[in-house]
Amino acid sequence: MLGPLLITSGGIAILLALVLKQKVPAFLALLIVSLGVGVAVGMEPSAVIQSMQKGMGGTLGFVAVVVGLGAMFGAMLEHAGGLDAISNRLLRRFGDDKASWSLGFVGFLVAIPVFFDVAFIMLVPLIHRLSKKTGKALLVFALPLLAGLAVTHAFIPPTPGPIAVADLLGADLGYVIIFGVLAGLPAMVLGGPVLARFYTNTAISTQPDLGAESETTAPISFGHALFAVLMPLVLIVGATMGKNLLADGALKSVFEFVGHPFTALILACIYVYIVFGLMRRVPKDDINVMMTKALEPAGIVVLITGAGGTFKQVLIDSGVGQKLGEAVAAAQMPLVIFAFLIAFLVRIAQGSATVSMITAAGLTAPVAAVAGLGAADTAILVIAIASGATMTSHVNDSGFWLVNQYLEQTPRETLKSWTVATSIMGLTGLVVACALSVVV
Repeated sequence: MLGPLLITSGGIAILLALVLKQKVPAFLALLIVSLGVGVAVGMEPSAVIQSMQKGMGGTLGFVAVVVGLGAMFGAMLEHAGGLDAISNRLLRRFGDDKASWSLGFVGFLVAIPVFFDVAFIMLVPLIHRLSKKTGKALLVFALPLLAGLAVTHAFIPPTPGPIAVADLLGADLGYVIIFGVLAGLPAMVLGGPVLARFYTNTAISTQPDLGAESETTAPISFGHALFAVLMPLVLIVGATMGKNLLADGALKSVFEFVGHPFTALILACIYVYIVFGLMRRVPKDDINVMMTKALEPAGIVVLITGAGGTFKQVLIDSGVGQKLGEAVAAAQMPLVIFAFLIAFLVRIAQGSATVSMITAAGLTAPVAAVAGLGAADTAILVIAIASGATMTSHVNDSGFWLVNQYLEQTPRETLKSWTVATSIMGLTGLVVACALSVVV
């Protein structure tokens, strides 16, 4: 048993060396390691190729569609001023005294359709204005916003990370959304507004505004923006509930069809195309360019996820996954802890949350298959992996430097604020995942 497991461990070490030391793109590095591990454990070369092709095709068949639709949906909402509509309403509702809490929920909502870095860059001027207006430290507002963005980015579909992990593990997205909210909200609260109270004596923002709020030809309302964000989530969760609660028949089939991630996101895209595009008289050519351009960053995520699928499939077809599952069972380590630790270790080593999640999912999927987990338990594993990949953002993470630059901090200050925040969020997510594994 030790031979295949040692080979797999060596493959992970080579993967990290290729990404970190040699700066090989993660997509290529994952393919190289998949090929090498398959041959090293004794698979026929032709079988390795077939396994890689099967893993790539099986993964992309779902992930490419969902990530692509989600990217176009987010681009249209962003262009229409949806971020401003949501953030301005919540800030007015909470008031300046509780602005840090409102910013946590702003981040939590706007990161559903918009990538973490895009949403943060767009909302940075808002937190600078609030710091100057209230006389409070910038981190009092920045940490809650960042916490909301980060937990949604890692925990809640249709953001790319949890979509990829859910697909690799075969998890039900409805359960992932429900558990993601249950874990994400306390993680956001503890890593955002609660933690921010300890930074009230840090420097006040003196930097001029980085930009004005979004200007649109016909700004959308808060109701339209909120409806657009929640519509695909409600449809997907509705399909899960219908599958479990309704008897077989036409109504159940309708729920499952409308709530499938493909259908839910297609309907969401149609809604924003009409309401945020045509009804606001945005030229059709502009809408086409905007939504097509949104696919460019999504393509990178899709390819890395597909490469993660090849690694998973090689582990399954070679029998390594079976042996890994037996080893985890023999060590009596809870699978939730195993999934969390793998994601955490990869995150510490190479920085990228997405690569950490995909690598951990590739290693966890065969073990989960051996354990024969149900739908709810599999979704809990997605949350455990997301928690591990959220942990301890530091100097090898591009997000660390994004926060560092836009908040004008020293690296030491970012370590003492953002790194602490991500660690709290990750540990909170793990605690909730462990609790769910006991209760569910």
